[in-house]
Amino acid sequence: MNRLSRWLTTRLRAGLAGDAGMSTAEYAIGTIAAAAFAAVLYAVVRGDSVVGALTSIVQRALSVTF
Repeated sequence: MNRLSRWLTTRLRAGLAGDAGMSTAEYAIGTIAAAAFAAVLYAVVRGDSVVGALTSIVQRALSVTF
């Protein structure tokens, strides 16, 4: 087996062994999903009830006496 055919055989076997990572399309879909989740999370956190609850928790924590 010459050098080129060994290299081609190695590359072919590596390609057939399976894909360990995501493809570009999967990265794009994953990025869009993460951005959508971040937008929803931002909208929830910016809501009045969440801001009020967090403010209440912080005020109670700051007013504790030891």
